[in-house]
Amino acid sequence: MNHYVAFMRAINVAGHASVRISDVRDAFAAAGRRTVRTYIQSGNVIFESPAREAAAILRRAQRTLRHRLDNEPEIVWRSLRDIEALVRRAPFRNVEAGPAVKLYVTFLSRMPRSMPKFPLVSLTERLEAIAMHGREVFVVSRPKNNGSFGFPNNFIEKELGISATTRNWSTLAKIAEFAQTEANAAR
Repeated sequence: MNHYVAFMRAINVAGHASVRISDVRDAFAAAGRRTVRTYIQSGNVIFESPAREAAAILRRAQRTLRHRLDNEPEIVWRSLRDIEALVRRAPFRNVEAGPAVKLYVTFLSRMPRSMPKFPLVSLTERLEAIAMHGREVFVVSRPKNNGSFGFPNNFIEKELGISATTRNWSTLAKIAEFAQTEANAAR
């Protein structure tokens, strides 16, 4: 069995596409998975599946969730191995982190038709996409004049013409740790 992490796009964010996380778990269980775990309310699902069945599991879970959300959720997924490798790669090691810097990873649903030249910058949102590796884009966010931070998902989707979902770097590292703990417990 392989372990996967599914990242649901735009659920339980700012009151949009609200769904109980137990319903998300139930949708994956109904899709044929017994071992399903979720991490925080923003739609991070860890499940195990034979590699040849993972895409079908996700399609069935999407159909089930469509009825609960009145809209089919977008789900971007990666293997746990891919997530662990991403965290080990430490793509932000050359960025000075601090309270005035937020780090994000944007997971693309597919590769862009053409490769953009990095960095990609949004002056109004104070975002800088510093690099891309595979189907992941690494984004640095700094506070805007009003003190809030720009969120990179819409910026990256517009720049690349691809649907995507974004996670904070610290959340992603915690997901990798949580998923690995769950995978070890399942063995």
